[in-house]
Amino acid sequence: MTAARTLRPARAWVILLALTSGFALSQAFRTVAAILAPPLQTEFGLSAQGLGVFSGTYHFAFAAFQFFMGMGIDVHGVRRTVLTAFPLAVVGAATCALAPGFKTLVLGQMLIGIGCAPAFLVCTVFIARHFPIERFAQLSGMVLGLGSVGMLLTGTPLAWLVQVSSWRAGFAALALCAAAAWLAIWRLVHEPAQEKPVAAPSMKTALASYGALFRLPHTAGILLLAFVGYASFISLRGLWLGPLMTSRYGLSLVASGNIAVVVSLTSLIGPPLFGRLDPGSIKRRRWIVSCSLVVAMLFVVLALHPGAVAAVLLCIAMGLFSGYGVLQYANVRGAYPSAMTGRAMALFTMSMFLGVGFMQWFTGAVASIAQSHGQDALTAVFMAIAALLALGALGFSVLPKPPAEKTAQG
Repeated sequence: MTAARTLRPARAWVILLALTSGFALSQAFRTVAAILAPPLQTEFGLSAQGLGVFSGTYHFAFAAFQFFMGMGIDVHGVRRTVLTAFPLAVVGAATCALAPGFKTLVLGQMLIGIGCAPAFLVCTVFIARHFPIERFAQLSGMVLGLGSVGMLLTGTPLAWLVQVSSWRAGFAALALCAAAAWLAIWRLVHEPAQEKPVAAPSMKTALASYGALFRLPHTAGILLLAFVGYASFISLRGLWLGPLMTSRYGLSLVASGNIAVVVSLTSLIGPPLFGRLDPGSIKRRRWIVSCSLVVAMLFVVLALHPGAVAAVLLCIAMGLFSGYGVLQYANVRGAYPSAMTGRAMALFTMSMFLGVGFMQWFTGAVASIAQSHGQDALTAVFMAIAALLALGALGFSVLPKPPAEKTAQG
């Protein structure tokens, strides 16, 4: 990509915050199921597997379009890409609010997923292009933290709105918030003009450029842990937290929403904290593996009926530890040449959200199978998440490392 004029620091911050507003809405959309699960199951008669399909559809659509969003950013820039895609999130939320049946609800989720597909990618690419490389982990952590404000919307506020009105009002409110975020991006996000226009690559060339990433041996381990790492927390916060508190411990929807807010607040603190604690490239992988195994053990304890108070504390701890994901982004940033950063981030993000979609579908299936055999569904779900996370950490640990890292360690 050709050089562009440099942004003033204050202007770069304004643009980054505007882009973060879109990411915050994407965080809200991906966690609605935790609060909407009970009323949706009541209205549409959804099984646990159906609930997994509803929640997973967003993430499958989000992940499937990462390739195209990465190409769009490279060719058309951050502004045009996000302004073109994000209105689909508004349309999708409105579709869900008006859905007469489950199929229309799933269609709305798919549109929301496509619309939100560039939301975090544009933030990371903008940071990589306009801020010093040594601040990448810290600033990515800040964006992840601020973006978690979107999860606060799907805690107590959404639970209260659903309780006094309906789940449809919840989707309508999120549609309005998404429209406001789009307007903020349209008004505030203007990248410097490139010195020379970038020609659009052919589909064959674009796919070949991603193929180069797959040919690097260290890509496999990075993508494997990406597939299960973020998915573990989002499957808890975005899908199973509500059923855990209402079905297992008998709490009200609003009380569950209050707990969701606390978990979201700790997940807001986690990324900036881990960004500041980033130990550097030599020790970073060990930190990533250790944190993954700690979270896996927390899921094991949660599966064993620890009691309501302990369960809440475990969920809060997982919210805090979810911040270690920013170390994975920093690992990706350092594992590839700068010319491949955009594509590497897109591929990493795609793997993350394919993982979320898979884990939410898979845990829904696990819950249904457990119920059919007279077993506790939530115990089966949390043990399955722990096993997947441990396998991801093992793969990341034993598969090839980036060449520069092997040199530093050897």
